[in-house]
Amino acid sequence: MTSTVVYNGDLRTTCTHLKSNSAFETDAPTDNHGKGERFSPTDITSTSLATCMLTVMGIKARTMGFDLNDIKVEVLKIMKSDPRRIGGIELTFHIPGPLKDIDEKTKAILKNTGETCPVMKSLHPDIAIKLDWGEWS
Repeated sequence: MTSTVVYNGDLRTTCTHLKSNSAFETDAPTDNHGKGERFSPTDITSTSLATCMLTVMGIKARTMGFDLNDIKVEVLKIMKSDPRRIGGIELTFHIPGPLKDIDEKTKAILKNTGETCPVMKSLHPDIAIKLDWGEWS
């Protein structure tokens, strides 16, 4: 098993990673009867795309002899209705100083690595993904 999820009532859950025992809570969003005080399940899905991209890019960078410390990604989740679902995810990358100047070949390798991460490959093709690479565009 990977994790457990316990429903706590009031549209909240506690999710526990079994190997590390680390946990986080979820809440329904305000536009769907919740308080919006925690990540919603769809927030987690959208945010997982950014974390997966950065993780595999970090692995690739490590094998190339450097690290990607301090890259930041802003995540925008776009919901659709009928049926209610994630309609789009927009990721905006902010590249810190020293990484702005890496060569074009390395940028292309890292971008391709991120764009082929497991979460990207797992998302439904109807979800519109927009990537803004910022300083690497």
